[in-house]
Formats: sequence, C-alpha cells, structure tokens
Amino acid sequence: MGNSVYQINKGINQSIEFKGLKAQYIWYLGAGVVVLMIVFAVLYVTGLPSFACVGIIGVSGVVLVFTIYRMSQKYGEYGLMKTISKKKLPKSVRVYSRKVFMMQR
Repeated sequence: MGNSVYQINKGINQSIEFKGLKAQYIWYLGAGVVVLMIVFAVLYVTGLPSFACVGIIGVSGVVLVFTIYRMSQKYGEYGLMKTISKKKLPKSVRVYSRKVFMMQR
C-alpha cells in the first residue's frame, strides 16, 4: 500500500468553464439555442421557405453566440449580476425625520 498513486482534483471550488464561456453564460447560450430552435419551428410551420428560415436563424444564432461570448469576457463570472444589482440601488436615502434614529423599545 506504500506505492499507491492518487489523483488530486485541483479544480475544486472553481467556476465551470467551457470553451471560454464562464459559469451562467453556458446556460444562457443553451437557452438561446433552444429558443432559436422553437423560432425555427414556428417560422417553418407558418409557411416561410426553409432557406429563409435557415438564414434568419443562422444570423440570429451568430449574433447570439457573439453577444454571449462578449458578455462572458466583459463581465466574467459575477460581473453581470453586480452590474444589474448596482443599477437597482437608490442614488441616495433621504430621511426627513429623526424618529428613525431614536430607540423606541
């Protein structure tokens, strides 16, 4: 038992990364692909020619992929959530009364 070799997983507690996409952006891209497939089915069923459907979905897919990759590079793992939450913060808190600071128990 003295010469056993154990593999150590050095990726513990690190975010998931797949071909440059980090964390939640993998899910965003997957959801976008599913939505594009549904849109393709709707366009095809409505009678649009198949080449037009493929062209529309192809261009939309390229835009989707570039947008998701750009967001992944710009914001990183938590940056998008921080940016959205920062926009929801009030600019200032105004208190017109001292009752807030008085201890009433």
